Amino acid sequence: MTVTQRRGRKIMMTPGELDEFLTEQRTCRVATVSTDGFPHVSALWFAWDGLSLWLYSVVRSKRWTDLRRDPRVAIVIDTGEEYEQLRGVELSGTVEFVGESPRVGELRAELDVPETLFARKNFGLDEMPHDGRHAWVRLTPEKIVSWDFRKLGSV
Repeated sequence: MTVTQRRGRKIMMTPGELDEFLTEQRTCRVATVSTDGFPHVSALWFAWDGLSLWLYSVVRSKRWTDLRRDPRVAIVIDTGEEYEQLRGVELSGTVEFVGESPRVGELRAELDVPETLFARKNFGLDEMPHDGRHAWVRLTPEKIVSWDFRKLGSV
């Protein structure tokens, strides 16, 4: 993973801040490449395991179709209303598909951690409910850019 911050080094998140931010946030915006070459952006819940961002996507969606054809992705997670409150992260790279599609709950050790994190964070459950409509996509970012405008007051 490459952290690239040419401009804005003063406002970039530390590794600890980045991990905390991605652990606490719930919704990301996923940008995929459509068949016509134009970007397609959609909102999605996610889980962060400290190394990878896990997306649980409907398999009959434009996002899923785009990723199957071209697994390159850019994802933004951000928060804040006022300028001095803005914080966010952009992660980009190539996704991997993990587990069966759609996911029906076959035992898969690789999914134990993300499914537990996702179920607790988004559903308040200890086990992941499987609806036979979703499947897992993992992004281990190749590039990360972050910002925390709250740091502007202290620089």
